[in-house]
Amino acid sequence: MSMSSPDIVGILENTKELDRLRKEQEEVLIEINKMHKKLQASPEIVEKPGDTSLSKLKILYIQAKELSENEVTVSNILLSQLDSLLPYGPTGQQRRKLVAEGNDQKRKRMKFDSDVIRLSPSMRNQIEAYASLKGEQVAARVTAESADKDEWFVVKVIHFDRETKEVEVLDEEPGDDEEGSGQRTYKLPMSCILPFPKRIDPLSTQEFPPGKNVLAVYPGTTALYKATVVSTPRKRKSDEYLLEFDDDEEDGALPQRTVPFHKVVALPEGHRQ
Repeated sequence: MSMSSPDIVGILENTKELDRLRKEQEEVLIEINKMHKKLQASPEIVEKPGDTSLSKLKILYIQAKELSENEVTVSNILLSQLDSLLPYGPTGQQRRKLVAEGNDQKRKRMKFDSDVIRLSPSMRNQIEAYASLKGEQVAARVTAESADKDEWFVVKVIHFDRETKEVEVLDEEPGDDEEGSGQRTYKLPMSCILPFPKRIDPLSTQEFPPGKNVLAVYPGTTALYKATVVSTPRKRKSDEYLLEFDDDEEDGALPQRTVPFHKVVALPEGHRQ
């Protein structure tokens, strides 16, 4: 039976895809191993308020499972492509069994080293951007994933750990209900940090149009809440937005409040308030 070139092209594309899936699995497994080590070293970390280790681990496991399932799907497609081209040899089912056994062996052998991580250019740029935030004020979500509401506060970045990709921040004005009146530090994943627009650069800042939902610092506080844009800085020829904050009713109406542009950020997806 002769092989036609479209068949070969199809097989080569799928082998490339298989290779990509395996590399991606490797990276996810490295992250899972790092989390395991971290939890073995200090299991009490999960008790800390604001710690997201377990939810991170769950996300990693879901990713690993999906990649693994995709690998099986692509392997099966490849096998049937090869079956249609090979007149003899073991049947597809036997071969599938061999591939599955081979994968099991490979997984058992895999011992990963955290230095192997390959970062995409966009991830590298993101890491550089976060590393440059040291000493700056940012918005941070300090509530755990399981909390009913997302609480965002203005905090100061004191350190960015490139290894764990965690941002260490200082809450300079903890609320009155905090135990003790000292300043609190948190270690948070990058997803819990939103950089503010640069105060000195209003022209290059993205402007949110009227009607857009945003997250903004409520006047006179260090807390951020969901708000709707009424008017923009450019329209008002100033450096302040005019906003209506959710749940901010006075006498049955929402008052309009002015907030400087450098204290307004995009509303995170799935924000709970």
